[in-house]
Amino acid sequence: MNNLIWMMLLTLFFLAMLVMDLGVFHRRPHEISIKEAAVWSGVWVALSLAFGIGLYFWKGAEIGLQFFTGYVLEKSLSLDNLFLLAVIFGSLRIPPKFQHKTLFYGVLGAITFRAAFIAAGTALLARFGWILSVFGIFLLVAGIKLLRHERSAPDPQTNLVVRWAQRVIPMLQDYGGSFFICRNGRRFATPLFLALVMVEATDIVLALDSIPAIFSVTREPLIVYSSTTFAVLGLRSLYFLLAAVTARLRYLHTGLAAILIFVGAKMLIGHFVEIPAALSLGVVCGILLIAVFASLRAAKRENGLLPGLKKMGILALPRGVNFPQGNNAGGS
Repeated sequence: MNNLIWMMLLTLFFLAMLVMDLGVFHRRPHEISIKEAAVWSGVWVALSLAFGIGLYFWKGAEIGLQFFTGYVLEKSLSLDNLFLLAVIFGSLRIPPKFQHKTLFYGVLGAITFRAAFIAAGTALLARFGWILSVFGIFLLVAGIKLLRHERSAPDPQTNLVVRWAQRVIPMLQDYGGSFFICRNGRRFATPLFLALVMVEATDIVLALDSIPAIFSVTREPLIVYSSTTFAVLGLRSLYFLLAAVTARLRYLHTGLAAILIFVGAKMLIGHFVEIPAALSLGVVCGILLIAVFASLRAAKRENGLLPGLKKMGILALPRGVNFPQGNNAGGS
């Protein structure tokens, strides 16, 4: 079977897993416990390992290592997303039991946007090989900005997408678990919908880093698509497991900046020096482990990490958005 058929089969598998997730395992809204998040994180990691090992024996060691390198790269860059998600949910005061629903639809959008970016990137690289150098420069700049802390957490008061949505769509404060509610014959958006808009907008911005980074590992569409999607699908469970912790990993941004700079440099010198996938995997894992270890050592000296995940919904985060008050509105 060619790559297109495999990508279609993978997409059907991903959709089936998502349907089972929301339709069977999470039919009723509830706060995700650390144990449940750990189990689901383990499931997605196991599925990713199984797929990567299958590629290793089916298409060869190099292809298998490319998948694992792309997967770890995407997963590590996604760690930056976890803290931003916590900021979004905290600033909009989204109850923990409804956060999974928002992340579910956010992941659907993330997969769609990434598939479009991958298709566009593959087409551009096939036609213009020099685009790889442009990607490399872009990642170098992104890494330097992250190193200099020039990225800021999203704030509903200043986010352009949110401000546009507020002007176009009537808003009503209601935390009943629906994206839209009907009241007096009119349809209103809720803070849950606003959170979804911010999640999608944030993911698009972060994808501008992660997708070019994947192309530094391989141009094979199947590997790029599968490694990226497996990593993104496991992000929801990882959020409930690690979001409160990442806020205290003070050197995480430094590590991610180093990874972006390494990947950007790798793309720029790729025409002259070929860096094996195994070496790239080792460098990415090494940088990430050093950043986490250094952060944990620093946190230990400062009397430990943040309290448990239950406090994510009540963190002292950026100010939220003021909505008209609404009571007893019906969800839709």
